[in-house]
Amino acid sequence: SNQTNESIKNKISQLDQNVVVTVNNIEDYVGKPKYTQDTIYDSDKDEPLPVGVVMGLAWNPLGGSPVFVETAAVPTQYSESGGSVNIITGQLGNVMKESVNIAYTFARKFIEEKFPDNKFFKSNVLHVHVPEGAVEKDGPSAGITMATSLISISTGRALRPRLAMTGELSLTGKVLPVGGIKEKTLAARRSGANTVILPLGNKRDYDELPQYVKDCVQFHFANTYEDVYKIAFPIDK
Repeated sequence: SNQTNESIKNKISQLDQNVVVTVNNIEDYVGKPKYTQDTIYDSDKDEPLPVGVVMGLAWNPLGGSPVFVETAAVPTQYSESGGSVNIITGQLGNVMKESVNIAYTFARKFIEEKFPDNKFFKSNVLHVHVPEGAVEKDGPSAGITMATSLISISTGRALRPRLAMTGELSLTGKVLPVGGIKEKTLAARRSGANTVILPLGNKRDYDELPQYVKDCVQFHFANTYEDVYKIAFPIDK
């Protein structure tokens, strides 16, 4: 801001010798950062996030930001009809709540078909949370993120490290295009992700990204959720 720039100029004008600004002394001149990090998890490390936690990407009027989806399970009495997502928190809008329901139905069917002996959804009730609850969130673009969180918790498997994703999910497993790709991919890079999953329908948006983003982030395009699964869980158990 102009006020900050004037403050820096005043400090520099008061110096009677040349100085070298480094990472060790920059706070002396510009002050402490307003935000120490862009994520609540150390997503820039080559270690997986906890089981049930997935980094999604969101657009907002100020640009893009990472959005984490967390799922926790509470064991309940076994039932053929199964448990449910009985708690949804994080100040989600109506469209995003619908995405939770779609993701749950899809994930349960996906697990039953891929792992017939897995009875997780028949013996657990689930809590889905999107942190930073003071910020209202809405839109369908977290669909594949939510499904991946549910599949992670149901199989006990963490995702590949430094992975982010965005995409709407249909009930039949189609991955649909979303908006704000440039802002979202810049947020992924800023947050330490080195692999990003985008809907195949957003390939044109990818083509328009700056080259320096393409050079440091590996992009994958998903047409169906099976494409997402193979990238998120590269070694099938």
